[in-house]
Amino acid sequence: MTAPTDADRVAALIADPAYRPADRDLDFLAQEEMRSVRIGLDYEKAELALTAHRVRHAIVVFGSARIEEPSKAAAAVDAAQVALAQHPDNPLLRETLARLRQRATLAPWYDVARAFGRLVGQLPAADDGERVVIMTGGGPGLMEAANRGAADVGAESVGLNIELTHEQRPNPYITPGLCLSFHYFAMRKLHFMRRAAALVAFPGGFGTLDELFETLTLVQTRRMPAVPIVLVGRAYWEQLLHLDALVENGLIAAQDRALIAYAETAEEAWQAIRDWHARCGTPGFPALDCAT
Repeated sequence: MTAPTDADRVAALIADPAYRPADRDLDFLAQEEMRSVRIGLDYEKAELALTAHRVRHAIVVFGSARIEEPSKAAAAVDAAQVALAQHPDNPLLRETLARLRQRATLAPWYDVARAFGRLVGQLPAADDGERVVIMTGGGPGLMEAANRGAADVGAESVGLNIELTHEQRPNPYITPGLCLSFHYFAMRKLHFMRRAAALVAFPGGFGTLDELFETLTLVQTRRMPAVPIVLVGRAYWEQLLHLDALVENGLIAAQDRALIAYAETAEEAWQAIRDWHARCGTPGFPALDCAT
């Protein structure tokens, strides 16, 4: 066997993973021991992007990724009806049709979320160039609607996406450069709350409830500054949230119910936010005074 030359030895050293600079070694960064570094990177990349775009305050909008605009919801129902007509004895198709019909009753909220995005998008920038923007989870459905409304009026908006097994594809209406992807839910949640000037929750499932209750808990316990929390679609929310039962059982204070406002339209939701900030005299929020 021919003995390796010095050049062979050097080539082997360079090829070994140990030689890679740490910031270019993805295998090294993926190790369990590097979790704290990855968390820091998850935070810093988004923070730098938001700062560079002069995002000062965010109106955070949550809602179901599964609620489509009315035309798409109707088309899905029609397709399910055709499929069931071809296989009338299929219980799965019957169940699917029933579910799509029920979900289609929520489709009008897409238009309300889009209109709300337009209202926020019409805010002028502050004199120093900083702005208030729509911020969503970046996905389809009602998140898409809010980003789309901002895009309708040429406004920037933010989407904080997350790596999931489904529903994580970003919607096309987020501003390039402000479509941010996270590995850790904790860092995504932190960025939602860090600039939040309001939380607006449309009908949604576990994800929407998660973000809503986290915000309520942070405000109730004063771990973050108070912000207006607006639930759009009172009838939907009162099916899920029995706040009086919590009060009656002594699990929340009676005044904690006042943390929540309700709205049925984009205008009502926006007015609730404006009234809250006017009442509280929120510093650093001059754009609201100029809103039409």
